[in-house]
Amino acid sequence: MLDRFAYASIEGRPVLRWPGGRRLALWVVPNVEHYEYEPSAVGPRDPWPRCAPPDALNYPRKEYGNRVGLARLFDVTDRLGIRCTVSLSLAVPVMFPDAFAQMRARQWEFMCHGLYNTHYLWSLPEDAERAFVADCQRRMVEAAGAPIRGWFSPACSHTPNTADLVAEAGIEYYCDLYHDDQPFPVRTRTGSLVTIPYAMGVNDAVLHVSGADGDAFADVIGDAFETLHADSRRSGRVMCIACHPYITGQAHRIRSFERALREVLAHDDVWCATGAEIAQWYRERHLAEVQAWLEAR
Repeated sequence: MLDRFAYASIEGRPVLRWPGGRRLALWVVPNVEHYEYEPSAVGPRDPWPRCAPPDALNYPRKEYGNRVGLARLFDVTDRLGIRCTVSLSLAVPVMFPDAFAQMRARQWEFMCHGLYNTHYLWSLPEDAERAFVADCQRRMVEAAGAPIRGWFSPACSHTPNTADLVAEAGIEYYCDLYHDDQPFPVRTRTGSLVTIPYAMGVNDAVLHVSGADGDAFADVIGDAFETLHADSRRSGRVMCIACHPYITGQAHRIRSFERALREVLAHDDVWCATGAEIAQWYRERHLAEVQAWLEAR
């Protein structure tokens, strides 16, 4: 893993600026997933650890997101004019075609999040993982009419080979590394790949495990924004807000989520963008400078 990226303190790097001189790039990432009722393949992690599948308690909780919670996220992001980047299980276009059509109608961007959130990459041989990436690419083209531009492994289950295989497939940006507040070049065997910061801290699923409610998630969003916004005075930063319809889409959480987003978007130096927009800007205007600076060091 250490071979994937060079060490470089964020304080000494070439200055990063976003379009129009804005300081902070914000991307909002709903994880729209499908969990199999009875998983067709179980590897080193059991997707339903509470009991042998089917888990009649927890499966409906996940199902709630695609039945109800996603509609609430549509309402909030429509009101605020946010074009989201979806971390998408590629079973969703088949299992929930109406929900997928609603996302496409809003021109939301799609980042691959595997096939099911019950199929993991851990321990896959390289050829099997390569075939998995190719299958996801095929499914994305069939569903959305365009190839994958960003990759986030299902349930964060990347392997030592994933970045190489993603670059080999022509995918532009990568979210399995949570090591920075700026985009950064990734070393791969072939191809060009950059990371875009994905949030494990500003993430309702991580907070949900500890029993946090919607107000707690809103507080985390606000605290993270204040720090990143202050840090961005010298050089631009990326803020990711990762959410899940089955959590934040609940009736008792959605209002605090909207309130937190409104507070962030009230700042005119925030660039609300998609993953591909952030990656493209960085590649075209900053990547070569950063690579030259790294080589000179």
